[in-house]
Amino acid sequence: MAWLVLLFSGVLEAGWAISLKLSEGFSRLVPTLAFLVLAAGSFAGLAWAMRLLPVGPAYAVWTGVGAALTAVIGMIWLGDAVSVIKIVSIVLIIAGVLGLNLAGVGH
Repeated sequence: MAWLVLLFSGVLEAGWAISLKLSEGFSRLVPTLAFLVLAAGSFAGLAWAMRLLPVGPAYAVWTGVGAALTAVIGMIWLGDAVSVIKIVSIVLIIAGVLGLNLAGVGH
């Protein structure tokens, strides 16, 4: 269950990052409120999951999911440039998160 909460918290992290962008420096009310709610939920989920999971893999999953998903959303919906190096980098983020988790199994 802790891993599911952590993954969901990573999705919320992407949500608050996108909301932060859309808030235009906290000058737009709805995206600013979305940022606050999503950030609070994301950090709360991370805090709860870290009670049960090792800090290294937990933080890596949270930031990795958030970073990769934010980059993908930016490229698909927000007009961020798409390139092979960006896609390879997202794959490397995912590989790094998986590697950290596999390295921690049984230790």
